[in-house]
Amino acid sequence: MRLRRGRPDLAPYDELFSVPTAKPDSALRITFLGVSTLHVTDGVTGLLTDGFFSRPGLVRVGAWRVAPHRRRIDTALRRARIDHLDAVLPVHTHYDHALDSGVVAERTGAVLVGGRSAGYVGRGAGLARERIRLVTPGEPTRFGSFSITHVHSAHCPPDRYPGGIDDPVQPPVRASAYRCGETWSIILRHNGAGPRPSRSVLIQGSAGFVHGALAGHKAEVAYLGVGQLGLQTASYIRDYWQQTVRTVGARRVVLIHWDDFFRPLDEPLVALPYAGDDLDVTLGLLRQLAERDGVELLLPRIWVPEDPWRRLA
Repeated sequence: MRLRRGRPDLAPYDELFSVPTAKPDSALRITFLGVSTLHVTDGVTGLLTDGFFSRPGLVRVGAWRVAPHRRRIDTALRRARIDHLDAVLPVHTHYDHALDSGVVAERTGAVLVGGRSAGYVGRGAGLARERIRLVTPGEPTRFGSFSITHVHSAHCPPDRYPGGIDDPVQPPVRASAYRCGETWSIILRHNGAGPRPSRSVLIQGSAGFVHGALAGHKAEVAYLGVGQLGLQTASYIRDYWQQTVRTVGARRVVLIHWDDFFRPLDEPLVALPYAGDDLDVTLGLLRQLAERDGVELLLPRIWVPEDPWRRLA
């Protein structure tokens, strides 16, 4: 089979980049920062998934070693107006998620929260043990008004670096040193204050799932990873939607992990090339499923604080 050249054009999907912008009265703000890095804040407590800002190029990833790019990390944190975080939450420990997690936690005073593999990433970055918190699946951890529940999930096939991390990762190393480790679905709940209602969101960083794992969990909004989803069968994509969006009852879905993470963040975001994914296939089928279920399907804008609960039917 001949590989399809080029990459999907985002222009036909312009109308999907319409997550409501956060307003002064927004109880929560979520800012998309590429791949599955999301900054979630209520103005008092700040959480960040992944914190992947270095984004090394394809040649370096394939042929050389990777390491956190501290200038790019600092530039991204300044641009996103992040000077303090309470927790950094890797969704799993592949390099395109966890390469910078320990450094970002160190830079911002955060605790690194995740599984055993994430702990070894943090130790490799020099984090003290008290700055690393290992979670118990299904048991909430709390930061400020947030309750965070980690639920076991799976990586979207194929997982190019499977297995766990068993020793501190001390960059520079080959990208393969960042094995997948524990893969999570993360349920964030925020307790409302006064007239403000409580809010809930599912963050699904990888387009994989464990059948029935999210049963009993509810979320109004889902941030749904779609990397490599366009290479899967239509049956797999339907199952993924069922096991995430329909299971938690989300009414608005925001797609993440669709951008080409080999390009730096000072360049405009573009979709992954067809050789690695097919966003056109993904959006074609997900739009059908969303219409069937009465779910709003959107794409996030980078650097823009958004309120995905605003005007939620």
